[in-house]
Amino acid sequence: MLIQNASWITMKDAASTVVPVFRRRFSCGRPICSATLEVTCDGVYEAVLNGKRVGNFILAPGWTEYRKRLQVQAYDIRDLLARGNTLEITVANGWYRRTNAPWTGTHNPDEFLPAMLIAALRVVTEDGEETVILTDEAWEVSESTVTLSGIFIGEDVDMTRVPAFRPAQVCDYPKSILIPQEGPEVHEQEIVYPRSSFRTPKGEWVIDFGQNLTGYMAFELDARAGEKLSISTAEVLDRDGNFYTANYRSARSQLHYICREGYQSYKPRFTFFGFRYLRIDEAPEGFDADQIHAVVLHSEMKRTGWLDSSDPTLNQLFSNILWSQKGNYLDIPTDCPQRDERYGWTGDGQIFCRAATLQYDVRQFFRKWLADVRAAQHENGWVPDVVPSLTAYKPGGSAWSDAVTIIPWQLYQTYGEVSFLADMYNAMEKWIAYIPTVSTAKDLCTGVWTYGDWLALDAPEDYQPKDMEDSKRGYSDDDLVCSAFYANSVAIVIRTGRLLGRDVSEYEELHERIVRAYRERFGGRLNTQTEKVLTLHFNLAEDPQALSDSLAEQVRDCGMKLQTGLVGTPYLLHELSRYGHADIAWSLLLRKEYPGWLYPISKGATTMWEHWDGIKPDGSFWSDDMNSYNHYAYGSVADWVFGVACGIQPAEPGYARARIAPQPDPRLNSLCAVLDTVHGRIRSAWKHTEQGIRYEIDTPVPTEIILNGKSRTVGKGRYLF
Repeated sequence: MLIQNASWITMKDAASTVVPVFRRRFSCGRPICSATLEVTCDGVYEAVLNGKRVGNFILAPGWTEYRKRLQVQAYDIRDLLARGNTLEITVANGWYRRTNAPWTGTHNPDEFLPAMLIAALRVVTEDGEETVILTDEAWEVSESTVTLSGIFIGEDVDMTRVPAFRPAQVCDYPKSILIPQEGPEVHEQEIVYPRSSFRTPKGEWVIDFGQNLTGYMAFELDARAGEKLSISTAEVLDRDGNFYTANYRSARSQLHYICREGYQSYKPRFTFFGFRYLRIDEAPEGFDADQIHAVVLHSEMKRTGWLDSSDPTLNQLFSNILWSQKGNYLDIPTDCPQRDERYGWTGDGQIFCRAATLQYDVRQFFRKWLADVRAAQHENGWVPDVVPSLTAYKPGGSAWSDAVTIIPWQLYQTYGEVSFLADMYNAMEKWIAYIPTVSTAKDLCTGVWTYGDWLALDAPEDYQPKDMEDSKRGYSDDDLVCSAFYANSVAIVIRTGRLLGRDVSEYEELHERIVRAYRERFGGRLNTQTEKVLTLHFNLAEDPQALSDSLAEQVRDCGMKLQTGLVGTPYLLHELSRYGHADIAWSLLLRKEYPGWLYPISKGATTMWEHWDGIKPDGSFWSDDMNSYNHYAYGSVADWVFGVACGIQPAEPGYARARIAPQPDPRLNSLCAVLDTVHGRIRSAWKHTEQGIRYEIDTPVPTEIILNGKSRTVGKGRYLF
């Protein structure tokens, strides 16, 4: 990369909160054949050449494991060049120099770095002359019109500020971390206009977009210099209909804009928000809701999956799952887009991965993030629970760190690309080699830090947790949870090693020992729904049918409701259906009361919630502390709808051969799933009619179709039963 010849530059003596704009003027006197700009920074940047934005990448260069990997973007700028040129690149804090959330108890060592830029420009004329411009002392720098910016903070802008440029300063910073762009760019994807504008009981002016989304607001107005527009964001209103932001915790999540004279338009340049509602805290006279709209951001991904049913409430669930994936696939797979978090939780990532691959093509998205997982993995093998990692937070725990095995295996299953496994195999081995070094029991994973079955609902009424974290962990045995995932990761390493031609005999022996030890220690006392589900799903049960029957009975006995948390919920419906209890799985999916997938919709949800009762039946909130209304984990149920309800499964990785075995339910009149695989489009639809059930199946590959227990093998084509 040409950028390796450039120097890092900064603004001398600038505070870490300053958002500088770097400038370079140059001339192009002859016709241009090609022109390329390479650029990156220790934050997020926006490049403008002759008044026009360079590229469409929002929040470039994205978020990586910065101490080891920093992406460089290359832009074709030929069409933006003129005879006389001014290149301006503004650098804000972004993720690189973020302040860690207070609840982590950590600090980011890069937080107090000054804003730094490195760039290289190559221009080649039609007659072959080459001009190279590198960041150096010839660049100028000034404070920009952005006076404050941060991922959690929002953005403050003063359009009356007049730049005062002075020479930039060359500084010493590593260039060994620079890598070419790997991930898909974050782009503006959709425009959402206000659904309504109203005054709350407190007199607040609120604009409702009708959809919880990730992105930012954009506006245009006519104003006098010095007038202000101040906007706050929120996901929900309280039970009285007032603006509610307590669940954002320490995230300020506001825009403060000081106007210049005359007509102007603006949208935040260096941050993003999670919101449905905007509160207009201050505005120029005459400003109204028609002058503002919302811009949806997410990583560039091609949609590949669609679900549709005869039930409008179920269709809203499908929409909510899709919007939560879009809102949380913003350069990395985050847990939520609004509060002082927005981190790449490995547990949430693996929980939702299968559903994610069915709705969008996420191959490039995960290639980049898994490279950061490898970079973040410690030498002793443990994988942080958050990637890109925080400094000295908590060691990764089972089900979270197991993303290192689960995600690449799922990507291989969906897309058939062995490279996902080859890239991650060493990291997988390091992870399972780490577990015996910390476990308190041979051939199990016990006595280690874990989040357990996070947010499960199965604690007895008289349960007295030791601390708040215990109360969120659920009642499942942490050692069982960890050991089950240990067994699964070893099993994945075995399958992966065989595909890669490795000797896995040692792992095969280890897996046999784990299964024996697991059954000996836990087999006779499986109490919670999650304990049973994990034992079934990871093939650890001695009598799986009897255990599934026991699980089904337990679900019925507690009022036909789930009690699982983040760890158990993704597999619950699968394991019920797998052993003949699809009717109970359907009852859980279609349940409209708390707890259930359809309950939040009765409270107006347009994305997935972190808690089943984020808003309680009486309109009060579960809590202010940890209550996201855009959290995709429980959206993992989409993979059951695709894979079981509509029955689309890969008989071979990448759907080179398919298996379609729908499991309809009389309580739903019709259901349709469409999946664009790497081999073409699969469609599986069923509908209840007076004559029975009509099945419509399209397949691009050899497929086994199983209906009413009868199997047929068919070739590419369209079939009606």
